[in-house]
Amino acid sequence: MRILFIRHGDPDYKNDCLTEIGKIQAQRMAQRLREEGIEEIYASPLGRAQETAQAAAQVLDLPIQTLDFMREVRWGNEEKNLYHGGHPWDIADKMAQEGIDLNRTDWRESPYFKTNFVTECVDEVEKGIDAWLADFGYERRGFYYLHKREEEQHRTIALFSHGGSSAAAIGHILNLPFPYVCALFHMEFTGITTLRFDRKAGSATLPCIELGNDGRHIHEGKYHRLEDM
Repeated sequence: MRILFIRHGDPDYKNDCLTEIGKIQAQRMAQRLREEGIEEIYASPLGRAQETAQAAAQVLDLPIQTLDFMREVRWGNEEKNLYHGGHPWDIADKMAQEGIDLNRTDWRESPYFKTNFVTECVDEVEKGIDAWLADFGYERRGFYYLHKREEEQHRTIALFSHGGSSAAAIGHILNLPFPYVCALFHMEFTGITTLRFDRKAGSATLPCIELGNDGRHIHEGKYHRLEDM
């Protein structure tokens, strides 16, 4: 089974929708997905992800199924401290500059994340993604996923969401700490990351990365942010 994690197009965050550039990006992405053999489309409930998914749904003639747990993560804390409750990408960069190991499995206990709301959101994504994968027959067993169905799977799925929730989901699936994935993946708008799960029934394996943050469909023409045009 293959899962294509796709970030939404260039957003108007205030109105939770796509900009005109984002709409063009979404259309170019949708045309590209014609070659992927997509069988099902899932999306975060937020407007910018739904609008991006809709472009693919129209081209592929498929319905959109909504996954509430894939809504974008939130961050902050009661004290409104910039680095103890700030943007997870900024925190990851600051930790790296200070020489802190971003691969620590106890990252939730770090002073930078311990009081940050984002830890709760990451937990929700991890719980949700495991339950969702279990519906397809892939049961989490420690660091791996056991394919429990009797038949082989050849399904290809598109999942439209956000930079933060995708980082949390991909990190959990691949056993990579959230801060490390934030530093490793700066997902661009409509960028595609593909994970491949073992299709053989009865096998327990770690999914592999087939493609990472690929946005070549929006770099073939002048479809960047307005200030770059």
